[in-house]
Amino acid sequence: MNKDQILEVAAQIIRQKGFHATSMQDIANAVNLQKASLYHHVSSKQEILYSLLEQALDIIIERISAVVSQDNPADEKLRQACRVYLSTLSEHGDLVSVLLMEHRSLESKFRTKHIPRRDRFESLWRDLIREGVDSGRFYSITDPALTARAVLGVLNWTITWYKKDGSLSIDQIADHISALFLNGLLCR
Repeated sequence: MNKDQILEVAAQIIRQKGFHATSMQDIANAVNLQKASLYHHVSSKQEILYSLLEQALDIIIERISAVVSQDNPADEKLRQACRVYLSTLSEHGDLVSVLLMEHRSLESKFRTKHIPRRDRFESLWRDLIREGVDSGRFYSITDPALTARAVLGVLNWTITWYKKDGSLSIDQIADHISALFLNGLLCR
């Protein structure tokens, strides 16, 4: 048993039970370790949570960065970023669910270390919106950060209702969401 395996199981348990309801004993039992042996791999439940949040952001930032660094128009980048982000949410459901639902459970010591990486993730979306405005592909908005948070809010909430065996694929959902933001609801 190594730390990565422990973190994978911890993400599953935390997604199911919530961070505060999950005990170190729950995690130890799930990985067939004595609780004392678990502490050989991790120092605390807070360390586990922090590690999970960082792991999730590392994956997401890498994938979204690859999209936004392409030489495509901003609207195409937004479509692809939505697809990549929702695919990542689907592929790493436990991990990303912990990121989206449990980040507020971080104690201040870990939150201070976490916030710059979270801000880096959000800046990818803000910069993409700003690029679209600057290039004339998106209409001029007064607050790209608010727009980015609106897009992320819709995408993030998908984790609560998306079913892999549902009537729409994750790409169809991403395309629908990106079309909604790119085209709006008004007839042209």
